[in-house]
Amino acid sequence: MKTSSRIYHTSRKVLPLGRRTYLMGILNLTPDSFSDGGEFVDYDVAAEKFYRMVEDGAHVIDIGGESTRPGHVPIPADEEIERVVPFINKIRPHTNTLISIDTSKAEVAEAALAAGADIVNDIWGAQRDPCMAQIIGSAGASCVLMHNRPSDEAGVGDVMEAIITFLKRSIELVKEAGVSDEAIMLDPGLGFGKTYEENWEVMRRLNELLGIGFPVLLGASRKSMIAKLILKEDPKERLNGTLATTALGVQAGVDFIRVHDVRENRECADVLDYCIR
Repeated sequence: MKTSSRIYHTSRKVLPLGRRTYLMGILNLTPDSFSDGGEFVDYDVAAEKFYRMVEDGAHVIDIGGESTRPGHVPIPADEEIERVVPFINKIRPHTNTLISIDTSKAEVAEAALAAGADIVNDIWGAQRDPCMAQIIGSAGASCVLMHNRPSDEAGVGDVMEAIITFLKRSIELVKEAGVSDEAIMLDPGLGFGKTYEENWEVMRRLNELLGIGFPVLLGASRKSMIAKLILKEDPKERLNGTLATTALGVQAGVDFIRVHDVRENRECADVLDYCIR
C-alpha cells in the first residue's frame, strides 16, 4: 500500500489518508428515513446495530435524527435533539468509535457534540444555519461539508462546477470559524438537488472534487439513482448496485464511503485497496 502524510483529524482519533478506504455506517434514529425508517427508534436495537457495524468494519457511525429523503417533513431542533442526544449519551461511555451527527441545525450539532459526537455531517455544508460554522469551530469538532441546492436548480449549468463553487464557500465559512484543513471532509451530495443524469455525472468526475485537496466522502448507498438503473423499488435490494458505486469511488480515490451495509462494502473496499493503494 502507498504511504501518505495526509490525515483527517478529529479530537478523538487521527485517521491517515491514502492507505485504506474508511467506512461510515448509517444509523438513522428516525421513523421515516427512506431505507430503514423506524427500525432503530428503540435505543437497545440501535445500540446492537451500532456495535454490529463497528464489528463489521465501520470506522465512523453517522447518527441521524431527521429524515432527509425527498419529500421529508422537517422537524424542530428540540425534537431532533430528543431523538439523538440520549442515544449518544448512552453509547459514548462504551465505545471509542468516531460518531458523526447528521444534521443541518447548529443547535442539534452543539448538543450532540456536547454528548460525545466527534464530527458534524451537514447536508447543507454549513450554509443553511448561519451558526453552524461557529458551533463546529468553537467545539474543536471535525466536519463533513456536503453540497446541496434547491430541487428547482437541478439540471441547471455544469453540476461539478456548481458543487465545487458551493463547497469552496463552505470551506471558507468553517475555516473562518477556526476549523483546520485537516478537520474538513467534502461530500458531493449524491441525490440532493441533482437530476438522475447529474448524479452519475458526479460519479464519473469524482477526480475533480478530489482535486480540491480535501478527503471526500461518497454516499450512494441504496439511493434512487441506483434503483432507477437496476429497477429495484425496495431500497434493501440495491446492495449490488451500491457495491458498484463503492468500487468506483475507491478506484477514483475517495477516502470515505457512507453505507448501510457495512460488512459487504468493507469487503469490496478491502479488495480494491489491496490492489490499488
